[in-house]
Amino acid sequence: MDIEKFVQNLLSVSNAYDTDNYLKMWHQDAILNDPSVGRIFKGHTGIRQYFEDYFIGYKTKTRLIRLIIINDNTAHLDVEFTGKFPEGKIGGLFELTFKDGKIAMAKADLT
Repeated sequence: MDIEKFVQNLLSVSNAYDTDNYLKMWHQDAILNDPSVGRIFKGHTGIRQYFEDYFIGYKTKTRLIRLIIINDNTAHLDVEFTGKFPEGKIGGLFELTFKDGKIAMAKADLT
């Protein structure tokens, strides 16, 4: 798996608010933990809600600042979020764990 290419595609799909293709990048039973919002989102249903509420709802765009590939299955992303939320721009991170070419687990947080 080419993690760098995957991440670029993930951000492109996310920034285009393409929910269907965004969900295709996640395992059906993936888990996304976002302490920033105090919730854990499970499976495509939960991840769809997260994406629609916090990305589409706030017109959030994500810009990659730094990608650190930990190993073949794990990556750390430092990102910048901009959108229609009170701060307008804020830093964030994603810790992604991959399985079978899709995201199996993610931790997202504002910094």
